[in-house]
Amino acid sequence: MREYETVIGLEVHVELATKTKIFCGCSTAFGAQPNAHTCPVCTGMPGSLPVLNKKVVEYAAAVGIAAGCEISAYSKFDRKNYFYPDNPQNYQISQLYEPICKNGGIEIQTESGRKTIGIHEIHMEEDAGKLVHDEWEDVSYVDYNRSGVPLIEIVSEPDLRSAQEVIAYLEKLRMMIQYLGASDCKLQEGSMRADVNLSVRPAGSQEYGTRTEMKNLNSFKAITRAIEHEKNRQADIIESGGTVIQETRRWDDAKEESYAMRSKEDAKDYRYFPEPDLVPIRISETWLANIRASQPEMREERMERYQAQYGLPEYDAEILTSSKRMADLFEEASQICAKPKKVSNWLMGETMRLLRENGQEPDSLSLDAAQLAKLVNLADSGAVSNTVAKEVFAEMFLHGTDPEQYVNEHGLGAVSDEGELRGVIEQVIADNPKSVEDYRGGKQKAVGFLVGQTMKAMKGKANPGVVNRILKELL
Repeated sequence: MREYETVIGLEVHVELATKTKIFCGCSTAFGAQPNAHTCPVCTGMPGSLPVLNKKVVEYAAAVGIAAGCEISAYSKFDRKNYFYPDNPQNYQISQLYEPICKNGGIEIQTESGRKTIGIHEIHMEEDAGKLVHDEWEDVSYVDYNRSGVPLIEIVSEPDLRSAQEVIAYLEKLRMMIQYLGASDCKLQEGSMRADVNLSVRPAGSQEYGTRTEMKNLNSFKAITRAIEHEKNRQADIIESGGTVIQETRRWDDAKEESYAMRSKEDAKDYRYFPEPDLVPIRISETWLANIRASQPEMREERMERYQAQYGLPEYDAEILTSSKRMADLFEEASQICAKPKKVSNWLMGETMRLLRENGQEPDSLSLDAAQLAKLVNLADSGAVSNTVAKEVFAEMFLHGTDPEQYVNEHGLGAVSDEGELRGVIEQVIADNPKSVEDYRGGKQKAVGFLVGQTMKAMKGKANPGVVNRILKELL
């Protein structure tokens, strides 16, 4: 079998974090009862007219600036005509001819090195509703809550060559948009969705093959599997003498296979024409300068600052900034307790462990910065032992419990009374003559065992600093 090169371009749809929809005042909140957030405009009632949400334009321009795009001083909306049950107007308001952003690029890092992925354009549009399929009743229901939610579509150039590059690009894009605050980019809730346009060609060839578009990709794992499956499917077709058909395919992640949905449309099939109910958008240089000036500190800048300002290792800075929520929590807690390395240790250790155990992402963290700072101070001062601190942290993580209140209510404060501790330590020394002999023979690590035995006898409530001092004195 000949060697084939994979050519991939992405269309990434991102729901913007506005409180209301793009052309009406309905809420964009996720998870409401079906059809609760609707009105005549977003359900396409005759006679209703759209009014553009200015915040949508601001978010789109901010993302374009961060992606190195040219921001158009003049852009306009177009009407894309197609029929589908979740599309109440039988058309979608989008941007074809004059999108708001053009000609950008995002640099990614993979095992192969650094590479810039070109961005052809970013345009604004409205989302469609959602079909809910009931296989048991053999019916489909339509929920129009999502209809009219503002989207930007980020269209890349066909510069991607592997699943690894695709995931690196999507992760960089998601991080950038989250740091901007333009979207939460939750794939599981559909606020970030990627359609994969993929073709294969013989290695060394400069001509593009026939591409297919894959939809229904709602996780990075699904995207990776879909790309591997589709490139092999196309290569097999070509090797067997067949012809790849330009079509839209739906990915079934449970079966790990795709199937044809419809033949792939071109722009002419949608009969685009200028949207008659909306005037063109003109962006002044002053307004654009204000958006540029308000661009936040991005991940790479934060990583450098954390190393310089807080003296953190590069690894710590990389982990902490991998989530904007985690980075914000780190900074707020560090400002309160002035112990950045200790805060970093708790976030990178216990926090990441509990996130994994509970199947959560860092962006879902509900930890309070002030409470985290309190716990750091309690543990650092010896007011609670390390074992107790971990117990208290788990309560904070799961239930938002105040650490000081929890320690007081459960009597978990560390015992620092020298008289009480001395008697326990004397018994530990008497019970472990071999460790005592090892320590006196020069094995400094032996004291660690004796500290452990003391903590065990005190049920984890002894002040480790006081225990160490008394042990060494007695030894």
